[in-house]
This record gives sequence, structure tokens and C-alpha cells, in this order.
Amino acid sequence: MDKTQEFVEHIRNAYQPKGDYIHLGAAMLNGETFADAAVKIPLKTMNRHGLIAGATGTGKSKTLQILAENLSQKGVPVLLMDVKGDLSGIAKPSAGEEFLHERHKKLGFPFKSSKSPVEFLTISEQNGVRLRATVSEFGPVLLSRILDVTPTQEGILAIIFKYCDDHHLPLLDLKDLKKMLQYVTNEGRETIENEYGRISSASTGAILRKIVALEQQGAERFFGERSFEVTDLTRKDENGHGYVNIMRLTDIQDKPKLFSTFMLSLLAEIYTTFPEEGDSDKPKLVLFIDEAHLIFKEASGALLDQIESIVKLIRSKGVGLYFVTQNPTDVPSEVLGQLGLKIQHALRAFTAKDRKAIKLSAENYPISEYYDTKNQLTSLGIGEALVSALDEKGRPSALAATMLRAPMSRMDILTDTELEELILQSKLRPKYNEEIDRESAYELLNKKIDEAEAKEAKEKAEAETLERKKTATNSSRSSGKTQGAIIKVLTSATFIRGVMGVLNKLLK
Repeated sequence: MDKTQEFVEHIRNAYQPKGDYIHLGAAMLNGETFADAAVKIPLKTMNRHGLIAGATGTGKSKTLQILAENLSQKGVPVLLMDVKGDLSGIAKPSAGEEFLHERHKKLGFPFKSSKSPVEFLTISEQNGVRLRATVSEFGPVLLSRILDVTPTQEGILAIIFKYCDDHHLPLLDLKDLKKMLQYVTNEGRETIENEYGRISSASTGAILRKIVALEQQGAERFFGERSFEVTDLTRKDENGHGYVNIMRLTDIQDKPKLFSTFMLSLLAEIYTTFPEEGDSDKPKLVLFIDEAHLIFKEASGALLDQIESIVKLIRSKGVGLYFVTQNPTDVPSEVLGQLGLKIQHALRAFTAKDRKAIKLSAENYPISEYYDTKNQLTSLGIGEALVSALDEKGRPSALAATMLRAPMSRMDILTDTELEELILQSKLRPKYNEEIDRESAYELLNKKIDEAEAKEAKEKAEAETLERKKTATNSSRSSGKTQGAIIKVLTSATFIRGVMGVLNKLLK
């Protein structure tokens, strides 16, 4: 057996799952593609998380599209974080250009045009099904991680949440939380400190400033009602195809704090809500996070710890998490170590820093007798990638330089008209786009403060009235005494004058 035949057999043995799978493409060696060396990813391992990495323009987004549409056809719902706005085409079938058929001839299976059922979601001003979460659902611990507060400030947030629970004050949006911070610092300070202990106004001020900074990134549109139910991400259409939920994020590229807030909230909610799945034949849901470095860009150590914990635990819920980024070094090593499937597109070595990054990236892949991984990373073409997966028993498969299949759906974006039509057809839109602002902590505290002020004003007015009456009564009594004295004096004078008059008459 020559080296080429040995390589083909090597790939066959590594990528021949017994159960259902996703046909990713065909292996390559020395620039030649081998159709009989198919690269197939076991569907049951897609909840073991993954990475899609590579330089700009090497085909990462198309690889994401390939995985998403194939998962959808296998009945697995998907959530895509579309930061660049180039994934909407998955809702329409490919035009089936000739070069796509030519590519698939090399891969050994025919090209098929298809579309996926799509739902467009939003957390910003873009149109789509609106996703929200209440402050109460975050809880003091998760909110503290997002705001990156000190232990003392975290304790204050815990007191605020406890006080609101004890006094039935719903914390729904950020104005509720800000009002509570102002209340515990001013009007309710004495009450709070008597029940829960002393609270520093400097600490509440610091928390308030961090909330304002979060608001400036657009978070006030995310916090509130109606809360999105994560089970709505697991819907299937009438054909049994999983919905591809596309989160429209093109207007928050410069708002990493909002992005990480949303992602951590979503992952925490999924972990809390979804039941344990065990070792199932396919995932319940797969999430793709494009431009994943935005999550980690401004994340504190506490927030990174929270993300790492969720990545480790969420797999047991049947959920796969895939990070899409330019370089594997964008993802913290603690998270990177949890990723089973790695699809590495080409990296470019323009600087010493680039060469160092390539060397580090090469070390993330299994050693192969067929490839010089470091050199292979810089010689891959568009739509080609190094693939390292897990087999059905969870063991790392052989490294395979792969020519990837083409997307079955449109590789271009939807027109504005097409996008609007799909959004208007959404069955979730009426449910979540209704504006709700029910009575919560903000309104209840304002009412409480207004009632207290009204009561104080009434008591003050009553006291003033009572004082006036008292003054008037005292004045009346004083006047009566004076009049009595005068009467007495007058009476005495009159009596004397009368007596003197009688005496005068007698003397005459």
C-alpha cells in the first residue's frame, strides 16, 4: 500500500460514524482531494462544543452556514449570532451555480439546493423577534459578574434583591434597579439599615455608575418584559427541520458589554431551564457565536469563570456551543480546552506576532504523520480547513485537511424586502414584540414615596391647623380675662360714683 492509499484508509477509519452524521467534505493531501476519504462528523458529538477559526475571507461564515443548515435538516434547532449580517441567506435556497456542482464532483456527492426555516431575533433596534430578560431573572450573582462589582457592592445588590423579594417589589428593568439604589441611599436608608445592615452611599453610587455605563451600550432595550422563553429556540417546522434562529447583531459590534451580558444570560437561562439529556443521539440545540472575541474582549475574571463553568456544564443539557473567531488565541485556554470539534481555516503570517499565533494554533491539533500542521495552516485555500473532531466514543479523530462542501442555501444576504417579509410571517413576533410596562419597583417605590410625602404634608398641615387653633384659643382666653378685669373696674367705679352721689344728696 503506497502513502496515498494509506492516507485514504487512515481517514476512512477515522471518519466513518455508525450513527447519523454531517458530511463536511473530503480530505486532501498535497493539494489533491480524495472523494473516497470523506470527512463525516458524528451527529451525537455535536454537543461537545467546537471552534471555527481563520483569517478574514477564508470561509468561516460559510462553514458556519454549512453546519447550521445540515443540523437543521437533521432536526436540530440552531441559534446563530450574526454580528456581520451575512447569514440571512440561509432562509433561501442556493441558485445552484455551476461552480458549486463542479466542487461537489470533486467531493464525490451531488450538490443539492435547499433552504432552512428561519426566525430573526434582536436585542437592539433592528427589526425581529425581541429578546428580553428581567433584572430579577439575572439575580444578584450573575448581575454582579456582568457589572464587575466588588464583594461589598455584590453584597448590596444581594440586599436589594432580598428587600424586593420580601416587600413584593418586582425588579423588571434597569430603571427599577436604579430606583432601588436611590431608595436605599435616601428615603429608605433607615428602614433598610434596620432590617439588613448599613449600606454605603459610595458603594451604591459606584453600582449606579456601572449600570449607567451598561445602559449606554443599549442594555435598557434588553432588560424588561416579556421575558423570552428559551424553549422557543427548539422549535421545528412541519417537515421536522429545526429552526435556524438568527440573532441580528450588526449594530452592537462596538458594544461588547451588551453582547456578553446577553450571551451569559442566555446560557444561564438554557442551563437552568433545559432538563438533563444524557448521551443522546443528537443535540437538542446548537449555538454558534460569530466574532466570539466580543464576549471575551472586556470580560472580567469573574465573568470568564462564569462562562467557563457554563461551557463545562451545558453539554449535559444536550446543547452544543461553537465559537467563531479569527484566531484560536481569541478564546481563553480554559474554554478552548472544552471544545471537541475544531475547524481551522487558513491563517496569514504577515508579522512576527502572526507567526507566533500560528505556532500556538498548530499546537491545538493532534500530531499527524501526513501534515506539517504549521505550514499547512498558511497554505489552505478559501473553503478549505484543517479538521479535528471526536468520534462516537469521544476520542479525538485524525487531523484532516478538508475541502469543505458548499452551502445548500444562498451564500448572499437577503434583500430588505425579503427580510421584512420573513419577519412579518413570524409566529413568535406577536408574542414578544408587545410593549409591556407593568407596575414594578420603580412605580411602587415612587407611589410609596409620594404617599409618605403626602402623609407628611398632611400631618404638617394638621399640626399647623392645631397650632393656629391653640393660638386662637389662648388669645380668646386672654381677651376674656382682660374684659373681666375692665368690667370689674368699671363696676367698682360705677358703684363708687353711685355711693358718692347718694352721700352728696344727703349732705344737701
